[in-house]
Amino acid sequence: MSDKKKKKLTPIQQEYQGFANEREPDRPILKNCVRAFFIGGAICLFGQVISAFYMHFFDFNERTAGDPTVATLIFLAVLFTGLGVYDQLAQWAGAGTAIPVTGFANSISSAAIEHRTEGYVLGVGGNMFKLAGSVIVFGVFAAFVIAIVKVIILQGLGGF
Repeated sequence: MSDKKKKKLTPIQQEYQGFANEREPDRPILKNCVRAFFIGGAICLFGQVISAFYMHFFDFNERTAGDPTVATLIFLAVLFTGLGVYDQLAQWAGAGTAIPVTGFANSISSAAIEHRTEGYVLGVGGNMFKLAGSVIVFGVFAAFVIAIVKVIILQGLGGF
């Protein structure tokens, strides 16, 4: 807590703040960073294995294998979220599970699962996009602007 905020606390509040700070458990920062690094890397490595699988067995090239790879990772993240496995992994690994696309899929699906009792429209539909809504809106808006710019440039160059 900053010194400016401490000055506004009463003596009893300051005493309690010191009491709470003494009993707060130490956080193993290095251990958490190492876990996040290795679990996030393992998820990305698994994505690379899936990509190689699509390239080898389905004749995708390096460029076209990305879409089915991402779709597979999203499907698996939603499946493991529904089974409760992804949340346990995330609890243990921390930020390592939040960084890849699987973390985004987990956040949307867990919000949908949590609010399913409120109904499909207001519960699932209304709440699953609260967390990810800004990301989706920005993506759609950016795609719209890029498409407009592309059309203007192509029209200036003489057609499609």
